[in-house]
Parts: sequence; structure tokens; C-alpha cells
Amino acid sequence: MEAPVTISERRFVDGTPEPTTRLLPAELRRLSATERGLYDEARMDHHARMLVVATSFVEKTVTCGRRLVLLNRHAISARRGLIVSGLPGTGKTIAITQLGRPHELLDRARHPRVPDRIPVLYITVPPAATARMIAAEFARFLGLPIRSRLNMTDIIEAVVGVCTDTRTGLVLVDEIHNISQTTRSGAEVSDTLKYFSERIPATFVHAGIGVEESELLAGTRGAQIAGRFTLVPTRPFPFGTDWKGLVATLELGQLDRYLPATCTASSPAHRTGSDSPASNALPRWPQPPLRTP
Repeated sequence: MEAPVTISERRFVDGTPEPTTRLLPAELRRLSATERGLYDEARMDHHARMLVVATSFVEKTVTCGRRLVLLNRHAISARRGLIVSGLPGTGKTIAITQLGRPHELLDRARHPRVPDRIPVLYITVPPAATARMIAAEFARFLGLPIRSRLNMTDIIEAVVGVCTDTRTGLVLVDEIHNISQTTRSGAEVSDTLKYFSERIPATFVHAGIGVEESELLAGTRGAQIAGRFTLVPTRPFPFGTDWKGLVATLELGQLDRYLPATCTASSPAHRTGSDSPASNALPRWPQPPLRTP
């Protein structure tokens, strides 16, 4: 059975975008309006798929995640997990996907002739999620059909069976802050994830906004989660060595009409008049620094 994976997921794991040919100003002037439009579109498409800069936070997440995968490899129960928590726009999803990508590539290298493995599973917790919705998200990623006559037990057993057969070793659960332990449905979602973590021989990695202060860690269930999961917090970069090093790396990108060393003078939001960490005027900037000079 060929592992069910979408085109976008395959492109993310396999694809290292090739840079477009950068034309000189004289060459640009010789282009027709149509040619210049195609040239600009190709460059914008390249920047939209730009590789992620390995910040200290991304590196810490990947390092902690890899260690937990090794620790859990022979564990029978009570496997350790990872929680990535922080403010919106600080790179939580990027960090966990960067953990998943090398894990899958390494698994492919170890088993080049086994195409039906699914080493990494990724889901997003929807708002006001129910236990059945979470089980359905797992099934949907695996390509399993969700029929109305199937009950929770049927879906869970199917998911566990496929994950076991396809050697899933890493489960990434994003938007975990949508779970509240103070509601009945939220508690059932938490129990479902816990049950999956006990049945699927994999390392679970959660990511969400302000998880350490959220209701996810409240009560007896929350205390059990906190005891099994390692917390990796993320926050906006302070204006200093780390921020300047990050922006200096981005300066190496293919930017037209750009004067070297000007990006480190201020934050992207300061120059573009935007509060967004991913301003449309610039290629995939991280969260602006805490202080703008």
C-alpha cells in the first residue's frame, strides 16, 4: 500500500526550492512587460517556499524532539512528549514541522525499499473539537475513509492499526490550545489524545499558544500531561545578536534593489509599517524584535 500523502506534504519533505536566475539591471530593462511579470512571479513563488532559517529556537525544538524519539524507541508505555508553546507568530508550527521533516527523511534513508511507511503524522486541533473530530483528523491524514456509521472505537482501532503497520514514530499535534480541560468535550479530546499516545508507539509533539498557562494543563489530567511532556517555550527575538544574525542570513536571499547590511538596522515591521511578523513586502520574516531602535 502506498502511503497516503498529499502533494503539498510531499513537496514539503522532498522539495528544496531551486533559486531563480537573478538578472542584472540591464537585463531587466530589456524584458518585455510580460517577461518581467513572469520573472517577478517566479521570484515571489521562490520566496514563498523559502527554506526556514535554523534559529536557536528551531534548533532547540529539533534537538529535544530527536532525543525524545530515541528515548521512546523502546518504551512500552508512559512515553515522553514535547510541548512547544509561545505567542502567536513566534514559529511554533515551523519548529515542529522542521522536527518532522528530517525524521521522515532519515526514515526513508533507513528503509529505501519500503514505500508504505508513514513515519510522521500531522494534525491540527480544530476549534471546539470533539473526540470524534480528533479521531477523524488522524484518520483523514492516513487516508482512511470516515463513514457516518463508524463509531469512535472503529475509527480509533483503524488509526492505531495503520500507524502500527506503517511504523509511525512521530505525531505532531498543532493548535493544542483549542483543548480545554474545563469542558466535557475538551476533557474527552484530551483523553482521546492520551489514549492514542498509549496505543501508537510514537513520540507526541504538541504546539499551541500559551499552553503552560492554558486550561490544557489544569486539573488531574493536566498534571499528568505536564509530568510527561517537556516544555519548549518560544518568544519574540530580543533585538541583539540572535536577531541580527537571523536577519543577516535572510539578507543572503535573492532581493532586488537591496543595499547590503540595511536590514539589520531595523525590524521588518518598522520599515513596512506593518505589525505582522510575515509582512507581504518581505520574504517570510520571523516575529519582529521586542525593541526597535
